[in-house]
Amino acid sequence: MKAIDLFCGCGGLTEGLKNAGYEVVGAVDNEPIAVKTYRINHPGVYVWEQDIKDLKASHIFKETGLREGQLDLLAGCPPCQGFSRLTTLNGSIDTGKERRAKNELLFQFERLVKVLRPKAIMLENVPALYDNSRLQRFLKTLDKLGYHSDPKDVVKVLNVAAYGVPQRRRRLILMTTLGGPVEFAKPLKEKQTVRDVLGLLRPAGQSGDSLHDLPDRRSEAMMQRIRDTKPNGGSRGDLPLEQQPPCHREQTGFRDVYGRMKWDDVSPTMTSGCNNPSKGRFLHPEEHRAITLREAALFQSFPKDYHFCLDRGKQAVALMIGNALPPVFIEAHAVHISEALRKYQLA
Repeated sequence: MKAIDLFCGCGGLTEGLKNAGYEVVGAVDNEPIAVKTYRINHPGVYVWEQDIKDLKASHIFKETGLREGQLDLLAGCPPCQGFSRLTTLNGSIDTGKERRAKNELLFQFERLVKVLRPKAIMLENVPALYDNSRLQRFLKTLDKLGYHSDPKDVVKVLNVAAYGVPQRRRRLILMTTLGGPVEFAKPLKEKQTVRDVLGLLRPAGQSGDSLHDLPDRRSEAMMQRIRDTKPNGGSRGDLPLEQQPPCHREQTGFRDVYGRMKWDDVSPTMTSGCNNPSKGRFLHPEEHRAITLREAALFQSFPKDYHFCLDRGKQAVALMIGNALPPVFIEAHAVHISEALRKYQLA
């Protein structure tokens, strides 16, 4: 079955679709470093490196050889910053025109549904989209186009940790077809833990993997705080007040900052600051360091040989990892879309 990945980023969704048996024939994104990473890992996919607003159906038909109604699956995750509740420290700052524009990218997805008429749709996003009027508008359009659109059947907010991803991450997922609803994947009985992930790798700094061996440079004051943070789930609250950074001494929120992960639990949500202990609970359970970028990618369920381009440094890679879709979560649900297409005789 053939699929197209919208807003493909570094390729987490494509990786999951391929593992579920799909042939991904096209992808679009306008972030150069993410596209470079995507192309290295998925060289057989045609990538439109451009603003999705400028991507026309005629371009897609020309490069893929498909015609209207022939695409099996249109999938993607419109950038979610505009919907996310975690916008600022207190949520009170209006981040302006750029943020509001990102809210409307959902309708670029809708535009391509109208012209491509795929047999199935998979859309992933932040949970806050569930209560947003834009989602209701999107579902109404799907209904007019003949897709099953009852919200109770097609939209769920799920924790990816229940589907084999070693990370606590709640995401909205929408799946539907022209024939009827798609069954959502059943949660697994056991979760993958921090211990499971970290046990896959050789020691950081001597593994031969550039993403795992990048030095973790901190000030001596910061290193002392890390050394004094209790292993296996300790937090900055364990430290004497005088040892905490002044900006944190009276701050009651964001208590995970400078915290350690727990060995036998899933990791916290990987964000764009996933290698920075000042951004969350991103310290190794017992070693005196932040998790490496390779460890962060594994917590997102990328394979350990997935290549991330370091041309723009560590922060650009952390952003790609934090923005990615967990491939294992995508795979678990994409196989159910395949089953639905066969069930409704659309495949």
